[in-house]
Amino acid sequence: MSGTLHADAVARLTDWVAPSADQEELRDLYLQHLATHPDAPYRECRPDHLTTSLLVVSADHRRVLLTLHPKAGMWLQTGGHCELGDTTLVAGAAREGLEESGIAGLWVDPVPVLLSRHAVPFCGRSAGSTEVPHHLDVQFVAVAPADAQATASDESDDLRWFAVDELPDLTDDDLRRLVSAGTRRLRGTPGPVGSAGTR
Repeated sequence: MSGTLHADAVARLTDWVAPSADQEELRDLYLQHLATHPDAPYRECRPDHLTTSLLVVSADHRRVLLTLHPKAGMWLQTGGHCELGDTTLVAGAAREGLEESGIAGLWVDPVPVLLSRHAVPFCGRSAGSTEVPHHLDVQFVAVAPADAQATASDESDDLRWFAVDELPDLTDDDLRRLVSAGTRRLRGTPGPVGSAGTR
């Protein structure tokens, strides 16, 4: 496995300024995991591994695009496992966003918004292990072009735009925190500029 993604994750999280004490604790936990697991960014790392996710926001910053996750049974942001071709966490998040939304030209803020550690019993366990795996998710925000047309992927049961102040009941507090933090990040930011992973 290439060490490029691992090195990027260490550098990005080392430089990241956590917005709260609990986020700082998660940042330290992620960095400790990376220090002891060379394969930490990949799903083969058991029981826990890094993932990336991307909150896609409309060009006017009034709506968010959510996918109905078939395994979790909830409306969530786009995202998933890192792949060997991902050289950075931002690249992984941008790839997932494109694959799950069908929207080309997403502008991705390269600075993480939040971290989220959550149990994923459906992700698979090591042979003979009873330990529940966790995703150590690094969450980013992106802005879609004004004329964006979203298309659901095979990995989604549904894909819809929701007003930021009218999120569906069938979601979780992590998503609500991400929407709040992501839209705060975008305040004062002009429309999409540059390319994915740049600012």
